[in-house]
Amino acid sequence: MGIQNYYDVALNLVKQSGAYIRERINSPKDVSMKSCDVDLVTECDEHVEKLFMDGITKEFPDHKFIGEETTSSGKKVELTDAPTWVIDPIDGTMNFVHTFPHTCISVALLINKVIEIGIVYNPVLEQLFTAKKGEGAFFNGKRIKVSGEKDISKALVMIEMGTSRDPEKMEVVLENTKNMISKIHGMRTLGSAALNICMVALGGADANFEYGLHIWDFAAGDLIVREAGGVSMDPAGGPLDLLSRRYLCASSKELADQVSSLLVQYYPERD
Repeated sequence: MGIQNYYDVALNLVKQSGAYIRERINSPKDVSMKSCDVDLVTECDEHVEKLFMDGITKEFPDHKFIGEETTSSGKKVELTDAPTWVIDPIDGTMNFVHTFPHTCISVALLINKVIEIGIVYNPVLEQLFTAKKGEGAFFNGKRIKVSGEKDISKALVMIEMGTSRDPEKMEVVLENTKNMISKIHGMRTLGSAALNICMVALGGADANFEYGLHIWDFAAGDLIVREAGGVSMDPAGGPLDLLSRRYLCASSKELADQVSSLLVQYYPERD
């Protein structure tokens, strides 16, 4: 079985899942809390994750999974060299609960701990971002590239508060917002890590950083932004660690370094 076959099966399952999300976004939802009262899960998250996992297992029974909802129920993150699907069934669950249309399914395939496939699909606005390693990045079937911006004063930067209300983290987020706002062109937040990263890949934004996100939030987007010509790294400037819960991407290395130099660092508990 090759990457193209894996991709075709995954894309079909993602589109099935997307149809379900589109159908349910305006309906009443059964909402539960996870780590705190802003970290939400719905029965729709669980349904989409099961739909995708069952579909992959039927076709590729030896493949492994790292899924947001199975992990949040107590299963430890285990990233091995085996083919492993990393899935966030609804990235932007709070948006989904509020019927705010920036919500998506995010799926990545890692083999030997290397991201080979990335798919991010917002079925409400029909935004499909895809990438296979070495083959470029695409938005609704058309190749995309990052803006290439190198000057922080001209950069539109994506930022998130995240789902943690830990006082130390909140203080860092607010300090970084204050430090950044006078140096950049503008700041945006969509409430979805995956879509924030994809905005950089699309060239609509120039940089994105976040503390406290998980591998399922950014793995797919990370491949997409790199295949679009962007760079990703740890917010302190070192190489990206997929389990560190820290992420920065930008349209150029020069811009990434400028953003990193302004950031107060925060180190969440690792996945």
